[in-house]
Amino acid sequence: MEENKTFSTRLENNYKTYEMDLAGRKLSVDIGRVGKQANGCAFIHYGDTTLLCTATASKEPREGIDFFPLSVEFEEKMYSVGKFPGGFNKREGKASEHAVLTSRVIDRPMRPLFPKDYRNDVTLNNMVMSVDPECDPEVVAMLGASLATSISDIPFDGPCAATQIGMIDGEFVINPGYEQKAKSTLALTVASTREKVIMIEAGAQEIPEQKMIDAIYLADETNKKVIAFFDRIVEECGKPKHAYESCAVPEELFAAIREEVPDSEMEVAVFTDDKQTRENNIAAITDRLKEKFADNEEWLALLPDAIYQYQKKTVRRMILREHKRPDGRQIRQIRPLAAEVDVIPRVHGSAMFTRGQTQICDVVTLAPLSEAQKVEGLDPYITKKRYMHQYNFPSYSVGETKPSRGPGRREIGHGALAERALLPVMPTEEEFPYAIRAVSETFESNGSTSQASVCASSMALMAAGVPIKKPVAGISCGLVTGDTDDDYIVLTDIQGLEDFFGDMDFKVAGTHDGITAIQMDIKIHGLTRPIVEEAISRCKEAREYILTEVMEKAIAGPRPTVNEYAPKIEQIKIDPDKIGDVVGKQGKNINEIIARTGVKIDIDEDGSVSICGTDRAKMDEAEKYIEVITTDFEKDQILKGKVVSIKEFGAFLEFAPGKEGMAHISKIAKERINHVEDVLTLGDVVKVVCLGKDRMGRLNFSIKDCPKDAKAINE
Repeated sequence: MEENKTFSTRLENNYKTYEMDLAGRKLSVDIGRVGKQANGCAFIHYGDTTLLCTATASKEPREGIDFFPLSVEFEEKMYSVGKFPGGFNKREGKASEHAVLTSRVIDRPMRPLFPKDYRNDVTLNNMVMSVDPECDPEVVAMLGASLATSISDIPFDGPCAATQIGMIDGEFVINPGYEQKAKSTLALTVASTREKVIMIEAGAQEIPEQKMIDAIYLADETNKKVIAFFDRIVEECGKPKHAYESCAVPEELFAAIREEVPDSEMEVAVFTDDKQTRENNIAAITDRLKEKFADNEEWLALLPDAIYQYQKKTVRRMILREHKRPDGRQIRQIRPLAAEVDVIPRVHGSAMFTRGQTQICDVVTLAPLSEAQKVEGLDPYITKKRYMHQYNFPSYSVGETKPSRGPGRREIGHGALAERALLPVMPTEEEFPYAIRAVSETFESNGSTSQASVCASSMALMAAGVPIKKPVAGISCGLVTGDTDDDYIVLTDIQGLEDFFGDMDFKVAGTHDGITAIQMDIKIHGLTRPIVEEAISRCKEAREYILTEVMEKAIAGPRPTVNEYAPKIEQIKIDPDKIGDVVGKQGKNINEIIARTGVKIDIDEDGSVSICGTDRAKMDEAEKYIEVITTDFEKDQILKGKVVSIKEFGAFLEFAPGKEGMAHISKIAKERINHVEDVLTLGDVVKVVCLGKDRMGRLNFSIKDCPKDAKAINE
């Protein structure tokens, strides 16, 4: 009989590992070790933070679209920090808000580096597999996505790199860890190509403009070192880029359109300050051209993109060569502004900010700290959000119709940007013990609603009586570039058309004293330093004007108190050892206080008690109950109690939920009585005086010995 044989195969160690020192920690990348069926894969490690970053593309372009279908995913695996996912289903669900924001920050610098006429689906997936608290997985994902795409066969003009900058005690920190971020006054992320800065995202505690510029270019220097490291990997491991079917508009179609609609007519159509008028003009031109090319199906399919490109070339030419903007404004001129507060009745705070055809109404709601949002993520220092800013962008705000499907990535990103802008001026919990929710509703949109949201939110917070340290305003600058680095124009306060057809959306928010947030998106391959410096300077100039001439005239500062419809919060401190007495067995005492008074009570482990309600008298009543429960009664103290039980030997009185005492029958009336019921009935409220403890250590109370006009400690 033939002997059994065991067959086995062995995969040789045929992958390559590359290493460099990055800000004092080792950055290493394995190429060819995993993910070999993806177009490109980087198994990337920074310290002990490990991510699998892949880039894949479809073999054919997606039909019927006029945009590049790029999808970026950032997957937070809870095993990476040794945790189970929360909730009933112990499996990662939909992306967290932080994951969505990280996906956006990866997308923004990479998207401009793909060919503009590329229509193949591309997915960049970044899976967090291990987290070292000293090495933020967000920056590792940005590096890994760039490298995976650069070594793939997907057309991509990279690599790019990203660096984070923090600031502790006035000193910059490159790629800070979680603990350092918790203490930092700056959270800056900068992405660069070999030559230029391509993306900026920042949150800051009123950082001066020049300090911010210094931080940006420190990050840029670091990025260049990483790109040199990546170039070596691409040279050794990169695949040849595949050919693709171009979706560019043929020049013959452009020539035919220009013959029917000359430049002068297109200029008249697009150069108006009213968005709907412009859209009607373009619709009329489109109908004319459809009729002209009715027999050419290929051109009809390309016509919408061709008209878009024609508008774009017209607007860019007029701005760059003649300094003429579509709505007739000067290059530095802001659109008409308006601001008002108390727009919505009965809410806790509201304000409306209008800039041209952009209009935001912001509504603020206050609640106890227990309503703060719990956060489950990879950062151990962020477990809750006390201040939440949310942004909504309905279709009617741009004159369109579509069903609402909840907030998309753009809405989440805009809400986070406004939240980041206002967070540095928010009061501490000790100064203002409330959870705060601000919701920005977009009533009308024609450019930079996110920064209008910052202005409206700042005013709504002050109207709600939130003692923010300073008002915050925001504005966006745009850019149109020519053929050389020196040929450009920076535009103050861009409207939608200038955003669509321009090269940059540079948003800056801040106070009179410094920057609190930046978000920069571009459509070209980077910005030179003079452009970055001019954009930041222009935004400061515009921000100062908005604060002084518009917002501060609508509301000069925070109102001294919250309004009548907002909950009032009273904070007291009790002995932590008495928390159990207040709560009672299975919550009996605290639930009884809540039922009697209608207030909300939160107790922290350190003995901090927050009493929240709208009726001040009921709040005071709840506070008295807690004070009585936590008080050790002493001789001669006067209390008011309710008769809750009658026995032959005396009456039991309740002074607060769970806090009772007894008055002996001999201490009820001055004259002798045979039955307690002769004087008291259940439910009677009487005053007693504490007589101290008897030989058994029990407290005794007397009704007859209580001074007639004495005030009880629980009145």
